[in-house]
Parts: sequence; structure tokens; C-alpha cells
Amino acid sequence: MKRRDVESRFASPGTRDPREATPDPVYGKRSPGRTWRQALRRDWQLYSLAILPLLFFAIFRYLPMIGNVIAFRKFEPGGSVLGEEWVGLRYVRLFLNDPTFWHVFTNTLVLGALTLLFCFPLPIVLALLINEVRHQRLKRFVQSVSYLPHFLSMVVVAGLVIELLSVDGPVNQVLRVVGDDPIAFLQQPEWFRTIYISSEMWQTVGWGTILYLAALTTIDDQLYEAARIDGAGRWRQTWHVTLPGLRPTAVTLLILNIGAFMAVGFEKILLLYNPLTYPTADVISTYLYRMGVVSNNFSYAAAIGLFEALIGLTLVMSANLISRRSVGTSLW
Repeated sequence: MKRRDVESRFASPGTRDPREATPDPVYGKRSPGRTWRQALRRDWQLYSLAILPLLFFAIFRYLPMIGNVIAFRKFEPGGSVLGEEWVGLRYVRLFLNDPTFWHVFTNTLVLGALTLLFCFPLPIVLALLINEVRHQRLKRFVQSVSYLPHFLSMVVVAGLVIELLSVDGPVNQVLRVVGDDPIAFLQQPEWFRTIYISSEMWQTVGWGTILYLAALTTIDDQLYEAARIDGAGRWRQTWHVTLPGLRPTAVTLLILNIGAFMAVGFEKILLLYNPLTYPTADVISTYLYRMGVVSNNFSYAAAIGLFEALIGLTLVMSANLISRRSVGTSLW
């Protein structure tokens, strides 16, 4: 008789051989070794919810990537979708030797850096201030007022900016009252970056607080209680409890914002800029629009767009790597 059979005969009725597989507490089956087909058959209702998002990304995000091939082929409107003939790095060399491109590239870096510098930390500050409001009606009012600009159409926002800063607009009316001469803000290149960043802050700061307010609700109240027992005031509680609790959310959003660093708002700039403000307002996205759509030079525009995408990918991967090694939080 085998040893296992002997042990099973003399074992007490309530004991179980540890070598036997533990049944699933819910379904009474073995949980280890379940294949993906079994999981799909079991939870197909949940997996079906992902079909539409996957189709959206496949059709509108990944399928258009095939069009990047025209950056290396000569494309003519009305001809083959993937270009007529292979030209290699011809269009890449063209924009790399184009002074206008590098000027536009510099404008993109400056506007992207200013947007990240001013528009990223403000939602954190506003979320902390809203979290300190104890009057619920006032809190909801402040949240509603700060969220509202996000839902306005970009055309409406640009129209408001144009009307406010026109020569006969409210801003110049105030300048006349205090004795100053009116300023043509939208015709002077030195004012464009200030106008763009200010409008971007007004439009996005309220909406950006949603994730931070949600993250604040996940911080354990016992941490604040322990800090108060140790004698920490509100500032020290914010510094040692609140901000560390917001760090994972802030780092994730920072990585995503760095990834979109080069994609400065195309719609708003297109609606606000003009040939007079090109020296500071023209960015890669608007330059691509003029080269590709207006001038029908699609291969040249595709080469620049591919270059911009590679820079964005490099920034995301670098920021993610630095964040994982320094902070311990990353996207992947």
C-alpha cells in the first residue's frame, strides 16, 4: 500500500491533505490554472463593455498611423492614399534645414513650458483651497463657477477674448479711464503668450481640480488626527499629510501633461493668431495646418508631425522612468 493511502486511512475525518487543490470559495472549483478562455466565458458581459472603446482607439487612433508612411513617400492629392513613390528622408531633411520650422519649434517649446508651469500646479492649489471650505453651499458654488469655463466651446472662448481685448473692448476702456492709450493686444506679438496662458488658466484650472478633490477624499482621517496630536497646524498637516496623499495623482497627471507638451492648443491659437503675431504665436500644429491643408504639401506636414510625435513619446517615457526611480510612482 502506498504511503499516501496509509496516511489518508489514519487521518482524522476533519483533516484534509494539504496537497489537494483548494476549491474556489465562490464557485467550488479550482481557481489556479483557469485559462483566458474560461475567464472570457465566465465574465463575457464585463469584457463586452470594452468593445466600443477598443474599436474607437483602433479606428481613430491606431489605423491612421498607417498614414505616416507618406512622410517617406511623395503624396499627391487625388493619387494613391499611401503615396506615389518612395523618397526616403527627403522631407525630413527639408524641415530640418528650414529656419521657419525651428522658429516654430522654439515657439512651441516656450508655450508648452509656460502652460505646464502655470496650468499644472494651479488645480492643486485650488483643490486645497476648496477642500478647506466648510460651508457646503459656498463650496458647491465655487466648484460650479470654476468648472463652467471648461464646457464653453473654444470658439466662444476665443470670441470672448477677442471682444475683451479689442481696441474698443472693456480692457481698453479701463485703460482710457486711467489715462493710458488703448493697446491693440491681438496685433502685438509680445502680448500673445500672456493672452494665451491667461485664457488657458481660466478655462482649465477648475476642471483640473476634479481628480485632486477625489484624491483628497481617499486620505485617511486618522493621519490628520495623528498630526494634530503631534501638534501640527494646518500648514504642517497640508505639507506632511495632504500633499503626500496627492503625490501619486499629481505625478500621473504630470507625466500625461509632459506627453502632450508639444501639442499646444491648436484650436485656440488658430482662432486668436494672425500674421502680425506669427513671431510668438505660430506653433508646430498651426504650421502643419498651413503646410498640409492650406498648401497641400501633405508629405512635408506628415514628416513634421511624425517628428513631433516621436518627441512626445520620448518625453513620456523619460518622465515615466524618472518618476519611477525618484518618486516610486509611474504609469507603467
